[in-house]
Amino acid sequence: MRLCVFGAGAIGGYLAARLATVEGIDLSLVARGPHLAAIKADGLRLIEDGAESVHRITASADAAELGPQDCVILCLKAHSISPALDAIMPLIGPETVVVTAQNGVPWWYFYRAGGALEGTRIEAVDPGGRIWDRIGPERAIGCVVYPAAEVDAPGVVRHVEGVRFPLGEPSGEKTERIAAISRILVAAGLKAPVRGDIRSDIWVKLWGNLAFNPISALTGGTLVGLYDDPGTRAVARAMMVEAQAIGEKLGVKFPVDVDRRIEGAGAVGAHKTSMLQDLELGRPMEIDALVTAVQELGRLVDVPTPSIDSVLALVRHLAATRGC
Repeated sequence: MRLCVFGAGAIGGYLAARLATVEGIDLSLVARGPHLAAIKADGLRLIEDGAESVHRITASADAAELGPQDCVILCLKAHSISPALDAIMPLIGPETVVVTAQNGVPWWYFYRAGGALEGTRIEAVDPGGRIWDRIGPERAIGCVVYPAAEVDAPGVVRHVEGVRFPLGEPSGEKTERIAAISRILVAAGLKAPVRGDIRSDIWVKLWGNLAFNPISALTGGTLVGLYDDPGTRAVARAMMVEAQAIGEKLGVKFPVDVDRRIEGAGAVGAHKTSMLQDLELGRPMEIDALVTAVQELGRLVDVPTPSIDSVLALVRHLAATRGC
């Protein structure tokens, strides 16, 4: 299998390093800048469990040099996919499968979802339906990213914790193509169960992210700090109750109640959310995939979202004033 990881940030780099240990695949990586230069010169270095490994991987900034793939794992943040379409398309052949390893509501959400909203494009994550039209939802395989990793230096990725990458076809079927990708990820030492309802898996992670991420950016608080403060915990809970109502109208099954989910976030400890980290580094925040898209889904199913609306307005203003 010709397999390309597009995006060599923390998660993409971690995945590529793990996949480099698997025999029988032709692996490549799309990266850029000093990170790419370091990978080409010295290999991709992975620090994991106190040990360092070095992996020589074919890497390029130009996907045209790599050519069409059997599978592309997109490890860009959701807001970066549409601007990168011209760079991605040289990897796409007639049978290419695209694994969407992003946080938040995926652009293909209503493909083969059934019901009145079948085929609806979500403007917040796919403005103008550009991704849907160019990549095509029929190629998509959903993926929920649970691991945490960081780029310590160009060419150096440090794994923090977690090895789970649940996969799912939008249709819920267990196809040969998804089984093959799952086998490869498992061979790389990862947990990649094939799920029959990947949308519910997406919502379980999104449920906390849509609340705690923007609140953390607005306050500078860690997860345990937001949990311990009655005021911020109440705001997060109100947002999550609204989101649960939206999800349930869309047929999502939530395996735990809202208070247990909030307790789980607090148990993570003094962790800065990805949105707060992006704010502090001056990078664009994942506002649309995590928050705006949920607001948009609420409009589609006629669920009011006053708490989500308020926090979204505030974090958008923060992003505008800080250039993030």
